[in-house]
Amino acid sequence: MNDQIQDFIHYLIVERGLTTNTIVSYERDLKSYASYLREHASITTVREIGRVHIMQFLKHLKDDGKSSKTIARHIASIRSFHQFLLRERIADEDPSVHIETPQVERKLPSVLSLQEVEAIIETPKLTSPIGYRDKAMLELLYATGIRVSELIQLNLSDIHLMMGFIRCYGKGRKERIVPIGEQATKALEEYLQKGRPKLFKPKNDTDALFLNHHGKRISRQGFWKNLKKIAQEAGIHKELTPHTLRHSFATHLLENGADLRAVQEMLGHADISTTQIYTHVTKTRLKEVYNQFHPRA
Repeated sequence: MNDQIQDFIHYLIVERGLTTNTIVSYERDLKSYASYLREHASITTVREIGRVHIMQFLKHLKDDGKSSKTIARHIASIRSFHQFLLRERIADEDPSVHIETPQVERKLPSVLSLQEVEAIIETPKLTSPIGYRDKAMLELLYATGIRVSELIQLNLSDIHLMMGFIRCYGKGRKERIVPIGEQATKALEEYLQKGRPKLFKPKNDTDALFLNHHGKRISRQGFWKNLKKIAQEAGIHKELTPHTLRHSFATHLLENGADLRAVQEMLGHADISTTQIYTHVTKTRLKEVYNQFHPRA
């Protein structure tokens, strides 16, 4: 079965163009699935798998204490895998048909106030190449709402400062154009003049926009480590994730009257229902403001 899983992963990379994180997630879920079938049902080929075996695996995940979100992700991976097998005629039927996905409770994203965002952005000291880089990365994240994975993949050719936009590639390598504001443009210009040239090392010969102190493309882990340190220095004690500035970008736009469809486009969401979670966030924040400031709340 491992050969079929590798064929499927190859299909996801070549034809679907999914991100590395998504590919890793699919592979991990399917290897766990194949391992369970082999050990608990003595199944070694995909043609032996029946609906009952999938249900047993899902029960195993639930008994193991896995959350409904994790189980839903496993179901999505298994369903995509079996659809691929059927389409490629490796299997004669799809045993995952009619298996229901558990309802996943949607957790409202953590959002920073405008003052907290400004405190984080103003924290990097413009006295070193790293300071110019961190300032530019934070300004760009909040100005565009792009994902951290999209931010670190940006190349010099994706930045169009005169026109005031950047080009990035989201999930499935879908290209989108996102406008940037004056503050982000200024921070990028300063980084390109005073930061990147000092970080760049000719031996690496990279077109990456954001570089680490080795002159290589900064990693997601490297950015996340920096963000936590910067937030701590700024005195921010809220729960932070790599997407916190993305969530704040979307929420602040909607709070100030932005059109939901426009925000969807900028975030690169395929489905507007994904964007709609931010309308719930803005309502929650309005209630908090009301309770805090209304004299008879």
